[in-house]
Amino acid sequence: MSAQKDCEFLVKRARDLVSDDPCAAKAWLITARTLYPADFNIQYEMYTIERNAEKTASAGRLLYDMFINFPEQPIVWREISVITAALRSDSQDKHTLFLRGLFETLPARVQCEMLLKATEQCFNTLEKAEMLLLLLKRFPESVVQHGVNLGESLLEAEVSEHVETPVNCFRKLFVCDVLPLIINNMDMRLPTSLMQKYMLKAAEFYIGYVTRGPSPDAPIQGTQDGSLKSPSVSRGSQRYVIDGLSEKSSVVSEPWERLLDILSVVGARCEWQGDKGQRSYVDMLHRVKELCRYLPGLEGETLSRCCSQVVICAALVLFRSAFLYVSAVQPALFQVVNGMSSGPWILVEDLSSVYSDLEVERGALKHVHKKRKLADGREKTMSSDDEEILGKGRGRHIVVSKTEMPGWSDTLESFRTARESWDLLHAHEGLETEFKKICAAWKTESWMWFRIFLTDMIIYQGQYRKALSSLHQMAAVQQPQPGQQSPSGQASLEHQRTLIQQASCHYALGEYRLACDKLLDVVIGLVPPNYEQTKSSEDLCRLKAKSRKGNDLRLLPCTSKAILPFCLQLMLSCFKLRAFAENHDDLSLGHVIVLLQYDWPQGESLFLKAVDKICQQGSLQYENFFNYVTNIDMLEEFAYLRTPEGGRIQLELLPNQGMLIKHHTVTRGITKGVKEDFRLAMERQVSRCGENLLNVLHRFCINEKIIIIQSLP
Repeated sequence: MSAQKDCEFLVKRARDLVSDDPCAAKAWLITARTLYPADFNIQYEMYTIERNAEKTASAGRLLYDMFINFPEQPIVWREISVITAALRSDSQDKHTLFLRGLFETLPARVQCEMLLKATEQCFNTLEKAEMLLLLLKRFPESVVQHGVNLGESLLEAEVSEHVETPVNCFRKLFVCDVLPLIINNMDMRLPTSLMQKYMLKAAEFYIGYVTRGPSPDAPIQGTQDGSLKSPSVSRGSQRYVIDGLSEKSSVVSEPWERLLDILSVVGARCEWQGDKGQRSYVDMLHRVKELCRYLPGLEGETLSRCCSQVVICAALVLFRSAFLYVSAVQPALFQVVNGMSSGPWILVEDLSSVYSDLEVERGALKHVHKKRKLADGREKTMSSDDEEILGKGRGRHIVVSKTEMPGWSDTLESFRTARESWDLLHAHEGLETEFKKICAAWKTESWMWFRIFLTDMIIYQGQYRKALSSLHQMAAVQQPQPGQQSPSGQASLEHQRTLIQQASCHYALGEYRLACDKLLDVVIGLVPPNYEQTKSSEDLCRLKAKSRKGNDLRLLPCTSKAILPFCLQLMLSCFKLRAFAENHDDLSLGHVIVLLQYDWPQGESLFLKAVDKICQQGSLQYENFFNYVTNIDMLEEFAYLRTPEGGRIQLELLPNQGMLIKHHTVTRGITKGVKEDFRLAMERQVSRCGENLLNVLHRFCINEKIIIIQSLP
């Protein structure tokens, strides 16, 4: 008991002298240690003095002595945990650097043993894994013994912790830190099946990371579509935190390149066909396309290995290319927005031929029209760089405005590459089976972004019925549930996008009533932009030059400026055939005349054909004429039709005009009162020619919705 008191006295005496006379304090402790070499408190006090003085070498020697002689002391492990935390930290402050330097003074054998024992002291799975990872990085030879076990423990932790998304702290640690150590260690002899399993785990993480959706304001559990937990958003650029990791640790730079690096190493170790160097994703696709030609002649292990190579490589090219395409056409789905695209964009039927395919030669017209508004110069075909047609020679054409989508070339190239990858994965039964296994494991059916790509792809393939089924499912997801508020902002925009594509598909199938029904639902929610009354000669020439066959597609920007004209053109296309059929359908013909006002004078030839049909019939009854027709050229033409030179055509364009004619008939079939009403109505209408045409047509769509839909088959 007296010895214990002596030890305490010596330690206390040393503490009292530290601030005033450090050398004297150390002398007291050296004396105490000589007298009582087995006393832990004396050695710890000596260590504390050297550590506080930041004397790296002497503090390291004392820590080593305590680790060897007093391994069961909790205080020792507290010190070791502080040091290992500094080793794992990215901080560069003075104290952290001192602790790292202290650890470096320890013999390598002791460092390794210390890290192993520190790992055993950890009860938190993630902390234990980080500690063991520290060991693997500092002592690569330990990867053979501990690498696979560490990887498996992280993957098992996902299951035991009920993590719902592959983008989590356990998978991130495994994919970004542990896996590269395992696959790059040539002393490891891993089965091919395990290498491929790890490859797919890495791919699932990186794909989930880059495609994660916008995070809500409050931290929530991640979902299967790749969204993360615990978001941290900064203005101007979006930053997010993976649950369990710091914001800095959550960032993964160049994920696609990292994935390609892993694929190259795994491919070499699995003895895949091809060169051993890293190649691009597109080059990789070309390579596996060549391999597919040899599949029918392969069997056994060679066939299995070749199928695995093709499926994994083609699947990664597919998902990457599909992501690049969708991030351009609907960037708001992702946390990281593609700066090259304004988005969103909609893949729809191209309606450039809406005016041209019913044009007739003017010499064949039976009616001598009063006006000819198109000047000879406007009829000349001129080229323009405003648009580009992709897919020439094979498949369908996709038209896109180069000025509105700066990255159009890369976007459409990504779409083409993704389609090629999809076709390759479904070109052989064995490939399709393996690919479906990957999709089932990753639950790709819940990836909204991938469904958008698949929908656009089957629209491109002309499988409109299948596309409508997919769009119907997307619309159901976007609709608010009972009790919820109506969608607004981005949700409303995505719902409009789905409706427009549905309308485009119905139109392609000849289901015009359904097409207009969807369109009018969209138009009602739009605010008409300002209408440019005159179009430049460049625009006129472009529209004339780009007349194409009716099976082309167009990437349309999802803005009111583009959507409303598209809706009007598609409605015109729906009514055009009915209006010019042999039967007498004044309602459809009247709707066509109203809709032809947009893009005037591009539709003048079609309007003149409509006038011809009216002359052939000898009459037109369309009581909405003065509500929606404000085009001065059209008004002049109809005024001319009432004159003797124009043929005295019977025009019932005023409400209830037909009843007036029946009750007040005179020799020429029209009362003087009716003639006067028509003249006054025409004069009033001329005064409306300056109205915003898109407002007029928008009002037409809203007010006449029921009659428009009912007049279509």
